[in-house]
Amino acid sequence: MKKQSILVTGDRGYFGSVLVPMLIGLGHDVRGVDQRYYADCAFGSYQPAAKSLQKDIRDLAPDDLCGFDTVIHLAALSNDPLGDINPDLTLAINHQASVRLAQLAKAAGVTRFVMSSSCSTYGKASGRMISEESPLNPVTPYGRSKTLAELDIAALAETDFCPVFLRHATVYGLAPMLRFDLVINNLVAYAVATGEVFMKSDGQAWRPLVHIEDVCRACIAAATADADAVRNEVFNIGRTADNYRIFEIAEMIVKSVSGSRIKYADRACPDERTYHVDFSKAETRLPGYEPQWSVQRGIDQLVNAFLGAGLKVEDFEGMRYSRVAKITDLMRAGALDPDLYWHDAAKFRCVSA
Repeated sequence: MKKQSILVTGDRGYFGSVLVPMLIGLGHDVRGVDQRYYADCAFGSYQPAAKSLQKDIRDLAPDDLCGFDTVIHLAALSNDPLGDINPDLTLAINHQASVRLAQLAKAAGVTRFVMSSSCSTYGKASGRMISEESPLNPVTPYGRSKTLAELDIAALAETDFCPVFLRHATVYGLAPMLRFDLVINNLVAYAVATGEVFMKSDGQAWRPLVHIEDVCRACIAAATADADAVRNEVFNIGRTADNYRIFEIAEMIVKSVSGSRIKYADRACPDERTYHVDFSKAETRLPGYEPQWSVQRGIDQLVNAFLGAGLKVEDFEGMRYSRVAKITDLMRAGALDPDLYWHDAAKFRCVSA
């Protein structure tokens, strides 16, 4: 594998905190850029593995991209609830700033641009199996922002500029910058802390699932594969075997947490977000992509970590591990302005560390 100079946007987030050490372990020269909204939200001790520039991706300059072979673009307002806070701002960051970043990268001589996208681009799927050829029908600002970014960045592709798009399934798994606003992480946390797998829906909806380490393996594969194999390609990232109904996930958790049981909320109702995803393209056509985690193994990993930490409900129901709660709290406290810039620019922005 050729060693590269790689810039990872969002390197201090959920994905980045796992991806960066993996890249460094393979011998790549890695730098990061991150706004650090969640700097005090680590699960346990966390020592960032790479030098990083504290800067908003909307403010990146041409010089910030010089000298890199590859950009792995993770930075975004990272889920549907967070995107709903301000739909226009979600488009400005996830779509417009992402396209501008790709343009800057191309002009700076970066040859590979790996974009973290999402199966949210498919929207409602009416029970059919979704592939990369399925129509895009996003129903949330987050999904629309990812869809538009893909389309506009794809238009930049040339022989010497290779964008690759990774639409990941619903992610789960342990990370230094852990999130509990993800279905498996959340259900396991409730089981460990309360003895109950707390179901807010009727559990009949289907979800495609992928472990965070396997998402990172896909990023590495997309960054290092021969350009002709991945140029302007879209890959759904996960394992086809890991499409489950929510109640099936709950049953697996009960088996892993001794003495736990499933509890349904009083007003648990059907979840309209139900879909199957076909991951065979990545499994067969993304060179180097070899997912290693099953859902049951990932559940066991979380159970062991949460038991070891003595996890309590107040640890994960607050703002520390919920992206939307943390951003809302920072805005309420006056640390962030309505456009999600730090108010004290001299203190919080454009800092290298």
